[in-house]
Amino acid sequence: MHRLVVPFLSLYAASAYAFEPFIVQDIELEGLQRISAGTVFNYLPIKVGDKITEELTSEAIKKLFKTGFFKDVKMEREGNILVVFVAERAAIAKVSISGNSELPTEQLEEALKQIGLKVGHVLDRAIVTIIEQELQRQYYSLGKYAVKIETVITPLERNRVNVEVKIAEGESANIYAFNIVGNTVFTDEKLSALLELGGSGFLGGRKEYSKQLFSADLETLKSYYQDRGYINFRVNSTQVSLTPDKQDVYITVNITEGKKYKVNKISLSGDLIVPEEELRKLLTFKEGDIFSRKQATLSRTNINDRLSEKGYAFANINLLPKVDEENRTVDLTFFVDPGRRVYVNRINIYGNIKTKDEVIRREIRQMEGDWMSTKSIAQSKKRLNRLGFFDEVTVETPVVENTNDQVDVNYTVQERSTGNLSAGLGYNDTQGAILNFSISQNNFVGTGNRVSVSINNSKVVQNNTISYTNPYYTQDGVSRGFSIFKRKFSAQEADISNYQTNSYGASVNYGMPLSENDSLGFGLSYENTEIVTGTNTSTPILDFTAQQGNIYDNYKARVSWSHDTRNRAIFADRGNLASASFNSTIPGSDLEFYKISLRYLQYFPFAEDVTLLFNTNLGYAKPYGDTKTLPPFEHFYAGGSRSVRGYDFSSLGPRDAVTNDPLGGSKRVVGNLELILPNPFSEQCKSVRFSAFYDAGNVFAENESVDLGKLRTSLGVALIWITPVGIMRFSWANTLNDEVGDDTKSFQFTLGSTF
Repeated sequence: MHRLVVPFLSLYAASAYAFEPFIVQDIELEGLQRISAGTVFNYLPIKVGDKITEELTSEAIKKLFKTGFFKDVKMEREGNILVVFVAERAAIAKVSISGNSELPTEQLEEALKQIGLKVGHVLDRAIVTIIEQELQRQYYSLGKYAVKIETVITPLERNRVNVEVKIAEGESANIYAFNIVGNTVFTDEKLSALLELGGSGFLGGRKEYSKQLFSADLETLKSYYQDRGYINFRVNSTQVSLTPDKQDVYITVNITEGKKYKVNKISLSGDLIVPEEELRKLLTFKEGDIFSRKQATLSRTNINDRLSEKGYAFANINLLPKVDEENRTVDLTFFVDPGRRVYVNRINIYGNIKTKDEVIRREIRQMEGDWMSTKSIAQSKKRLNRLGFFDEVTVETPVVENTNDQVDVNYTVQERSTGNLSAGLGYNDTQGAILNFSISQNNFVGTGNRVSVSINNSKVVQNNTISYTNPYYTQDGVSRGFSIFKRKFSAQEADISNYQTNSYGASVNYGMPLSENDSLGFGLSYENTEIVTGTNTSTPILDFTAQQGNIYDNYKARVSWSHDTRNRAIFADRGNLASASFNSTIPGSDLEFYKISLRYLQYFPFAEDVTLLFNTNLGYAKPYGDTKTLPPFEHFYAGGSRSVRGYDFSSLGPRDAVTNDPLGGSKRVVGNLELILPNPFSEQCKSVRFSAFYDAGNVFAENESVDLGKLRTSLGVALIWITPVGIMRFSWANTLNDEVGDDTKSFQFTLGSTF
C-alpha cells in the first residue's frame, strides 16, 4: 500500500498548484536529532484541529527558520496528518582561538559571544563572515592591517562541530608621515609635540598607528585651540593612507584655526539654589579673559559639585555661548537646572569579612535619610582609605527602584592584612641584621584598635615595647593610647660615638579631632635613661655626664597638631600633610629641655601615574633652666635612607674634633623632592613604588647658625616594595656636594622598616 504525500511548501518555493484546505488531525515531526519536539511545537503556529491553508504553512515555515535552529524546513500532507521535515543546524561543541597576542583571548571570546558564536549554540554558516569582519575591525583599530583570519569548522558526531579561529596578526603599520595643513598660529613642531602619533616613538623610532589614538589626537588638537580662544576651530578633513604592503601609514589633517575670542560677559541664570555671588567665586575665569573651553568646563564642574553638596546630585549646568563675530567676543550664560534633591535611602557595606560594620560606618560622613552630598561620600571614601585596613575602597550610588529622588550608597571594601605575627630576620643599612619577634594588629579583631607587642634586637638597638591605641575612645573620635618600653641603644654600633643608653618608660597619649583633616594630640610620659660611656667617648658627651650625672628621670609633656588631606595611608599620591609637635620636660625632671619638630609634605599630581612629592622636616631643640647643654641622646641626626640618601646613617653635621664621631645637633633641616613614576613592573601592582629623588639636609650644633649653603645634597632613584615579610626600601644616590670627611654610601637597603 502506497501512502499519498502532497508537498505544500519548501524553503525556496511554495506549491505551484491549488489544494484543498483540510483540518489537521495530527502532526508528525521528522529529522530531529538534538532539539526536542516540545521546542518545535512551541514555535510552530499550527495545532491539531487547525484548518491548514497555504498562507498558514508559509507563516509556519518562516517562524521555524527564524528560530535559527534549522537549515531546511519542509511540510507535507499524509491524509489529514501534517508531516514537518526539518534539517538541524550543527551545534557548536568547542570554540578555540589561536595566534593572538595583541588582543587577550578573553576579549576576543567575549566579542565572538556577542556575535553569537559560543558553545551550545547552533552554527550559522553566514556568521563565519561576520566573525572575520569583526575581528579584522578590532585589529585594524590597532593598526594591524596585515592581519589574516581563518575560521576552520570541523564536523563531529551527533551533528556537532568545533570552530577554530586562526589569527596571523602580522606587524603593526608605522606612521611614515603626520602632516597638519592650515595652521598659521602654532608651528608644526608645536602641534606635533602635543599628539600621541605626531612625534617619534620609543627611542626615536616611528610610532605604530592606532585608530583610537588618532581620534584622541584630533580631540587634543581641538581642545588645544579652543582652550586658547579659537572657538571656531575645526578639523575640515582627515586622510589616512596605507601603503600597498600595509606597513606604513600617511596621515594628513586639514584644519581651520579661526580667530581668537575673549569673554565679554558672564551671566548666571535658572534656579540658582546657591547665592549667585557664591557661584561666581567658583568660576575659573573672568570677563576680559581669553575664552577657554577647559576653564568653562571646569567652572561648570565646580558649580555642579557645589549643588551636589546640597543634595542636587543630578543637576544640569548648561553653558550657552553668544558669539559676537565682529568684536571677536563671546557672552557666556551658565543656566542652572538643579533638578530634584536626592536623598540617601540606605548605606550598605560590602566585602568586610573581619572589620566590623561600626568601624567602617564611624568613618562615613554621609548620613542615611539626609540629602546626598557627593562631597561627603568622597570624604568618607578617603577616610576609609586612610585607615590602612583596605587594599581598595569603591563606592556606588544606585537609584532606589521605583523612585526618582532616592539612592543607596554602597561601599565595597577589599580587606588587606592588618596584623603581623613574625619572628625572623630583618636588615637595614643602619642597624645591620635585626632579630625580631612581634605581634601587631592595626585592626584588632575587627575593632579598629591597634595592639602591638614587639621584641627587636640588633647590634644597634634592643627594643621591647607593648602598646595599645583606641582611635575611638569616645564616640566623637577622641583617641587614647598607652605604651611601655625598655630600650638599649648602642651609639658605637651606629657609628656615632662610643657610648650606650639604657632606658625604660611609659606613656599615655590622647588625640582630638578638630575637623575632617585637623587634629590635636596630647601626651605625658616618663623615661628613665642611663648613659654608659666607654673608651674614646667623645669629649662633649663626657662633659655632659660630668655636669649632669649619668642617670636621669624625666617627665615629658607633648602637644602636637596635624593637618592631613592625603588620599591614602600608604602610597598616597594626592593631598598634603602638615604637622607640628612640641615636646618638653616638666617640673620634677632631672633634665630640662624642649624640642620642636615641623613637617610639611605635599603631592603635586602631574598625570594619572606621575606625582611630584615635596617633603621637608625641620627640628629645633634647646636646654633651659639648670641644664646647660642638650642631652646627647636627644640630638637630631641626618643622613641615611630615611633622610638624605647617599650619605651614611646619622653621619651629617658636627663631629668630634678628636674622634671624628658624629655628634648630631640641636637644629635639623631636611628636604626631599621625589618624582613618583609609573610602576615599571605592572600598573595593577599596588605594593611597589618607583621614584627619582633629590635630597638635601644637614644638622647644626647649638652654637651654630643654620646655613643653607652647608646642606648636603644627592640625586638618585628609589624603590619601595611592600612584601609579606616587611617593607623593603632600595635607593641608589649620587652625592652632589660631599666634602672631605663625609661618609657616603651610594646604595642603601632596608627590610622591615616602617612607613
